[in-house]
Order: sequence, then structure tokens, then C-alpha cells
Amino acid sequence: MQALLALSRLIDGINLRVGRAVIWLTLLMAIVSASNAVVRKTLHISSNAWLELQWYMFGAIFLLAAGYTLLKNEHVRVDVLAQRLSRRTQIKIEIFGVLFFLLPACLLVLWLSWPMFIESLIKHEQSSNTGGLIRWPVKLLIPVGFLLLVLAGISHLIKCIGYLQGLCADPLAREQAKTAEEALADEIAREALERDGTPASSAVEAQSGRPQQ
Repeated sequence: MQALLALSRLIDGINLRVGRAVIWLTLLMAIVSASNAVVRKTLHISSNAWLELQWYMFGAIFLLAAGYTLLKNEHVRVDVLAQRLSRRTQIKIEIFGVLFFLLPACLLVLWLSWPMFIESLIKHEQSSNTGGLIRWPVKLLIPVGFLLLVLAGISHLIKCIGYLQGLCADPLAREQAKTAEEALADEIAREALERDGTPASSAVEAQSGRPQQ
């Protein structure tokens, strides 16, 4: 089991590095998108290649970061019933879900998408849009993204089994840092309290439920 946990840490390290790299793609996509808009509105010049580059980066962000998102437990979960169960029962449900839903679905997409990429590569498939980009790089993103998700699923499975054996931490535990949505909700609540005449310090106390020291 220790060897499997070491494999899990290796997989997590790969997805962590990929996720951190993809963060920069988000910035680059925003720059390209803004530049395209400015050039189109001011110089009345448009380029299909640059527009498609935006789409490629958009696809790369979601496909390549899927494994990283699973690593951080940020995929949407419909757990209205599961959250009422004990943690060990929740972990057993996770194992069932990974084995019979996540891995089979990802492996199926991986198996179907690889021939599409190979065919596109061999034929040097080009965009049907004038001045567009070659197609095989974006088609390669599909099997690569799902491969990373398969690896993340295997790592998650190992950690779930390790947790049941008392060998590793809770794999369903999330980081304590607030999400962007939670931070925004706190800011809106703080502003509402301040508009009602509540001092900023009292607003913080009201949200936290405890007086400030």
C-alpha cells in the first residue's frame, strides 16, 4: 500500500504542476481576447487564426485542468444525501463512483479520441475557416486531458482506500481557504451592513459570529 500511496503522490504532483501552468493560460487567453477586440474595433482587422487560438486555449484550460480540479475536490458534487452519512460510508461511495463511473467514462473518451487525433495528425487537418489554425493540436488536448483525469481518479481511489485503512488523510477534505464565491458573498454582506450604518468592525463580527479581539 505504501508503494501505491507513493504513486498517488507522484500523480498528484503531475496534476498540480499542470494546474499551475494552466493558470497562466487563463491570463494569456484574456490578453489575446482583449487584443483581438481592440484591433477589430479600432483598425477593423480580424484574424481567424487569433480567434481560434482563443478557443484552443479555452479548451486547454478546461481539459488539462480537469485532473487538478479533482485533486482539489472542486468538481460539482450532488451530495444532499451523502453528506448525511458517515465519512467512511462517503468514502465507500467515492470508491464505487470512481470504479464504475469516472474511470470507465474517461477511458471510453480516451479510447475514442485518440484515433481522431491520429487521423487529424496524418492528414495535417486544417481549419475550414480562412486563415485558421491546424486542428491536430486541439484534438490532442482531448486524450491528454482525459488521461490526466484518469490518473487523478486512480490517485483519488488509492487515497480513499488508504483512508479506510488509516494510512492517509481524508481525501474528501477541502482546503480551508474561501472560494471566490464565498469571498464575494462576504464582501457583499459587509457592504450591506456598512450601508445600514454598522461599523466595519461590527460587520466583521456579524459575519464571523464572534467579537474581534
